Amino acid sequence: MKNLMMLGVCCSIVIGTAIAQDRRDQRPSWLAPRAADTRRNPLPHTQEILAGGQKVFRQRCSSCHAEDGTGTNRGPNLTVQQLQEQSDGALFWKISSGNTRTGMPTFSFLPEAQRWQLVMHVRKLAE
Repeated sequence: MKNLMMLGVCCSIVIGTAIAQDRRDQRPSWLAPRAADTRRNPLPHTQEILAGGQKVFRQRCSSCHAEDGTGTNRGPNLTVQQLQEQSDGALFWKISSGNTRTGMPTFSFLPEAQRWQLVMHVRKLAE
């Protein structure tokens, strides 16, 4: 009887682990840390700042994401809902950190204000 109970506990653990693993596999694989995710864009929403973001995007991002942000074979579409639903902080973190698995370079060398301008421009692309 004791062996059957142990077998039941082991099966529950294995099944629970498999279910948890399956859920993890369905989540986006490139998630910003919570501290980054909650950051807010400190820049005011002005025409000058938006124009600066567009300029930086054209110089640094359009070769992979296309001028209109719809993506190329080198970079994904930035106008899709899944991306646009991410927080400003998450987008800032991704721009800053890059992702070697996906080919996204890091832009941490850009001044912080320019990276926030890029976040604003990415938002504007979906309008």
